[in-house]
Parts: sequence; structure tokens; C-alpha cells
Amino acid sequence: MAKTTEPASTNGTPTANCNIAVLRGVVRRPPEWRTLPSGDELVQLEVRVERPGAPADTVPVELLHPPKSIARLRVDEPVVVVGRVQRRFFRAAGALASRTAVAATAVVAATQRRRVARVLEAAVAALDPELDKAGDSARQDGGIGR
Repeated sequence: MAKTTEPASTNGTPTANCNIAVLRGVVRRPPEWRTLPSGDELVQLEVRVERPGAPADTVPVELLHPPKSIARLRVDEPVVVVGRVQRRFFRAAGALASRTAVAATAVVAATQRRRVARVLEAAVAALDPELDKAGDSARQDGGIGR
């Protein structure tokens, strides 16, 4: 039987798999609130991300247990979204269907720079604790960050 190992990082230590998505764009479709059969609240919206020299991407975003402040987001408002790419399967019209979206952990107005910085730092920390430590020391030295 074959032995499986985690892929090695560039310094030879094992790395963890990670699914983190970060979007910087504008609200394309306003937040739409839904109550799931479980009773949980879900907000769905779309974020348009411009790409230089290429057509814009419109990305569906879903936020489970959303804060009430999400209702204040308006079309064309710049936002930063942090979450993970998720594919859900469900039945529609008797057939199996799927939807791929960013399952957001944070949707922040881009004008809230300190809050944006906090959610991005948390995303970096989730990527690799060593990266977060390096970022902390570089910020202390004035190299990167703020």
C-alpha cells in the first residue's frame, strides 16, 4: 500500500492544505436574506472583481449567520470578502444541482481599512503560522504591513 505524505513547503517542512479566498471588488447584487430549512439565516450577494486587461469576474458570495450590518451594503460599494471556495449540492426541480460560491467569514466595506487589515491578517495567519510570525517581525522592523 502506498504511503501518503503532505506536500513539503519550500523549507522542507510539511504544509497543511488550505482553502482561503480573498476578493476585493464592488457589490454587484445587493444582499439577499434567506432563512434555511434549519432556521439559520443566509445572505447571498455578488461581488464584481475587475481584472486589468480581462473581463470582470462576478463571484457569488454567501454568508451564514450574517451580522445585521450586511443589510447596509449597496450596489457598487467597494468591499473586501474573506472566506473559502465551497461547492454545495442541492435538489432543484427534482434534479441534483450544484453551486460554487465563496462561503464568506467576513464581508467588510473597503473603506473600513482597519477592519479590512484585521480580516486579512487573520487570513494570512490561517495560511501558515510561520508566515504570520514573519509578518509580525517585519512590521516591527517597519518592513511590511501598515
